[in-house]
Amino acid sequence: MSEGRLADRAYSGIVAIINQDHLEVGDRLPSEAGLAERFGISRTIVREALVRLASDGITEARRGAGSFVKRRPSERLVAHMPMEELSATLGSYEVRFVLEPEAARLAAARRSAEQMRVIEQEMMRLENALRSSGPAHLEDMALHRAIVLGTCNPAFVSAFDNMFADIDRIMQAGVDISRSRPPEAIGAMLAEHQMIVEAIRVQDADGAALAMRWHLSQGRKRLMP
Repeated sequence: MSEGRLADRAYSGIVAIINQDHLEVGDRLPSEAGLAERFGISRTIVREALVRLASDGITEARRGAGSFVKRRPSERLVAHMPMEELSATLGSYEVRFVLEPEAARLAAARRSAEQMRVIEQEMMRLENALRSSGPAHLEDMALHRAIVLGTCNPAFVSAFDNMFADIDRIMQAGVDISRSRPPEAIGAMLAEHQMIVEAIRVQDADGAALAMRWHLSQGRKRLMP
């Protein structure tokens, strides 16, 4: 098994420990050596998994003290994807943080009047879907893709489409988790999208990029309780 796959297994195993051992925010994880022995892998692989968990906001390292739980993944999150795919799926956010803010920036600068009409239409469809009780991930995906199309760069579209499966799982989980919370959660999701669309409409390139980065950052946080 490749080191990447082993790190994925360790990542999933550590999340399982957090859930099954009912570790709370602030609780210390087992040591690297303990995790390596438990999973039958090297400490180097465990360290890679912990770095990725920290990047996803699930754990945090404290110098000289070890790694601690920062956020517990929602049980609803695991319901939307196999545990062994959790690392790769959440890891897609790292790529999205690079791809989508720049896509929003370029869309604000380049979008045509027709492309703007489509973006606003998709925003309206997403709003209607989020305010209903049904699924909304397809409308969410359609809006994000319409923004990517606004770059007028096929390479952005190809990169986005190649991530479809991971993004779709995250969007389904994000809506489901948000609906399990007070109405303000869906309201925040709507407001974030509206900020992006408005920045693109007025051709504020920097504002569009910042709004998209904020939305992605908040979206990742919504996957945690």
